[in-house]
Amino acid sequence: MRRKIPSLQALACFDAAARHESYTRAAQELALTQSAVSRQITALEEFLGLALFRRTRHGVALTERGAEYALQVAPRLQGLEQDTLDVMSTQGRGGSIHLAAVPTFATRWLIPRLPELKALHPEITVHIETRTRPFMFADTPFDAALYSGTTAQVSNWAGTRSVQLLAEDVVPVCSPRFLGTQKTLTPQAIAQLPLLQQSTRPEGWRQWFEAVGVTAPLALSGPRYELFSMTAAAAAHGMGLALVPRLLIEAELARGELVVACQQPLRGERAYYLVTPERSDERPVMKSFLAWLQQTATQAA
Repeated sequence: MRRKIPSLQALACFDAAARHESYTRAAQELALTQSAVSRQITALEEFLGLALFRRTRHGVALTERGAEYALQVAPRLQGLEQDTLDVMSTQGRGGSIHLAAVPTFATRWLIPRLPELKALHPEITVHIETRTRPFMFADTPFDAALYSGTTAQVSNWAGTRSVQLLAEDVVPVCSPRFLGTQKTLTPQAIAQLPLLQQSTRPEGWRQWFEAVGVTAPLALSGPRYELFSMTAAAAAHGMGLALVPRLLIEAELARGELVVACQQPLRGERAYYLVTPERSDERPVMKSFLAWLQQTATQAA
């Protein structure tokens, strides 16, 4: 049976014209003439049996139904384009994985280890985009997500299943200049020094001081940074002490840019998980990736 699908060229013209609300700018984007774009959209309107645009003094504007249709068409064209790029990138071999990941974990932990995956599975291509919050997999092209959160947060992510990879131990770190001739600092000494705050973990320092049994009136004071990479960079440049997961600062510790100020880590409430949509038809490429990820996380723990 023939599918009730309009031509791809007509949909591409409609998508471009809808975004610009201009046939002229759509034509420029698609390297077509304005009349060609107009003909494609007219053919699409005849196919659908409804008007998608209305004429205005300044060009065209979407009708109400046209706006609704544009919202539906755009992600499908984007998905089709991504599928095409995936096939081209692997040249028909293996498969690709679209991964959503919290940014610092992806940059500091995952990407440095991807050469190991490539050596073991050269047929697998991993595409990474950043996401920090749960989302609906059905509305995105993602196959999985590397997520940092609590057990409750992961459990409440509807329509998914998860595998815990790594627990998160946070440690106080600083530039070596803060230690001077000392090997480490006491919690009491740290309480008197400038503290760098993580805006996504505003209670971090207070929890650490409570765990080590020290009163710290300034536990909530200090400049705030959104990403751990920012907090670590500020600490390395001598702006204060940072409380960060050790696994995210392996490179800085190895280079001596940061040192652990006090050997009293705090087991955080959060952990790192691989989250996948709850469906039975898991692709072989995802099974291989998960197996490698679990093995790599076990070795790093």
